[in-house]
Amino acid sequence: MNKLLSITNLSKNYYHKKEEISAIKDISFSLYEGEFVSIVGPSGCGKSTLLNILTNMDTKTTGNINLKDNLKFGYMLQSDSMLSWKKVLDNALLGLEIRKEKTKENIEYVKNLFTKYGLKEFMNKYPDELSGGMRQRVALIRTLALKPDILILDEPFSKLDYQSRLKVSDDVYKIIKEEGKTALMVTHDLAEAISISDRVIVLSDRPCIIKNIYQIKREKEGTPIENRKDKNFAYYYDLIWKDLMFHD
Repeated sequence: MNKLLSITNLSKNYYHKKEEISAIKDISFSLYEGEFVSIVGPSGCGKSTLLNILTNMDTKTTGNINLKDNLKFGYMLQSDSMLSWKKVLDNALLGLEIRKEKTKENIEYVKNLFTKYGLKEFMNKYPDELSGGMRQRVALIRTLALKPDILILDEPFSKLDYQSRLKVSDDVYKIIKEEGKTALMVTHDLAEAISISDRVIVLSDRPCIIKNIYQIKREKEGTPIENRKDKNFAYYYDLIWKDLMFHD
């Protein structure tokens, strides 16, 4: 498999009132093309900090991050962050506009994504006319518009109700796989992580270290909803739950 990034002995310290606080300690893992990897861990352990360091929104203290040449990240946040006064298509084109890449070719690419994923009829509506699930799909299209190599997903379904969360996670998974993208997701939902991921990275309390990395094996690959019925699902859930509940 083609390695896209490699993190080695990554640490992050903060300084507060003459006190040094260790947030991340000695984290090492790699990400390969086409993978969907989830990161789980206790609240406040440093999951989002890790994503921020990867995307240059924060700085590391020590360690190395090696990226494939010209690697591009796309960041999908908890909130869809859509501008209420702009139509849905204009919201999806916002990243391209900011980067001054709003070319005729790229606009056509985004319109094709709307058509491909059943959202064509909503392009000229306003965000408040869409359901929460539809808004998240548009947010994903906005991220894909930048043609990233790796999608960074920070709790992307957390603001949805349970039923919508299941449906949208299925839709987002299908889109990411169909577009051939690699994804790295932070989530608090163990079932979500196990059902959608090829691997699950389990972090400890702060300062976070990697407790375990699980390669998720299934009898048959399916959508996230289908994967919850797999006979190995409960086995991984129990292992990861114990990792999070019991501290070394």
